[in-house]
Amino acid sequence: MGESFITPINLIKFGEGFDQIGKTPEQNGVSAFKSIFNEAVQNVRTTEDDLVKKQYLLATGQIEDAHSVMIASSQAQLAADMLVSLRNKALESYNEIMRISL
Repeated sequence: MGESFITPINLIKFGEGFDQIGKTPEQNGVSAFKSIFNEAVQNVRTTEDDLVKKQYLLATGQIEDAHSVMIASSQAQLAADMLVSLRNKALESYNEIMRISL
């Protein structure tokens, strides 16, 4: 099926200073977190672009299968919903971390 959208969590042992890339485990976590959001934003952009192209083709009568516009619309909506859900979960996580008292 290919790569999964969410990478699994790897155990980090205390005492390990650097991994094979040369970054600390915290930096790798930020990089993975950032890449997930970048991928979600890029997915929204590509699905929106595809929808606009198909709507144009439908409006000009150049498309043979009108159902592909509805499919593209659903894909764009799902991509936007996924991005909003990721943002909401990130904000919930941030707020939960801020509530932790040291």
